[in-house]
Amino acid sequence: MSILSSKFLRTLCLAAGGAALLGTLTPAHAEDSLRQQQTEACKGDALKLCALAIPNEKKITACMERKKDKLSPKCRAFFDNKPASGKKVPAKKH
Repeated sequence: MSILSSKFLRTLCLAAGGAALLGTLTPAHAEDSLRQQQTEACKGDALKLCALAIPNEKKITACMERKKDKLSPKCRAFFDNKPASGKKVPAKKH
């Protein structure tokens, strides 16, 4: 009988596959969590400042970017790190 039985190898492969799958799902979960935090921080501002743009998310975002100086501090924090174009800020090269 070999040192590594087929049952052991199957268990090892399943564990490795499960870990790989978890690794691919974690970033999506983190993004959902960040989105939920932004929604909680900005919901009142969106209703107060950009009600006519609701439910169009792109219009709400553009409206809130235009009125960034009127946003609550918690909501403004989500817009301070985002350029007006909506594109991600490129990483700085060292």
